[in-house]
Amino acid sequence: MSLLNTVSKRKYVSYERLKELLAGRKAVVIDVREPWELREYGFIPGSINIPLGQVNTALQLGPEEFNEKYGGELPQQTDNIVFTCLAGIRSKTALDTAVTLGYKDVQHYPGGWQDWVKNEQHK
Repeated sequence: MSLLNTVSKRKYVSYERLKELLAGRKAVVIDVREPWELREYGFIPGSINIPLGQVNTALQLGPEEFNEKYGGELPQQTDNIVFTCLAGIRSKTALDTAVTLGYKDVQHYPGGWQDWVKNEQHK
């Protein structure tokens, strides 16, 4: 396996891994769907909602302003961040944005909300 494959693989988080990260509070989970989508379909408990169009600006806010606007703590550049959306398209875009802003430990949950619901129903 090439190094490139190894690096890109680490950017993906499975349902099981996301559950572990949330349980241990070891990651900041950011849902990049629009607020109406969360109201209509639901959201992953413990996630912060930052619509995709606001990710670039949001990650450059000061801590107080971020908290006021998004109701959570501004992730530090060294924090583990996992982006999620409906099906993995927008979360990948958000991941790329965070990397360009200097965030080092960023991943995304490619299954998104659709995969989360499917897995939660099987419990």
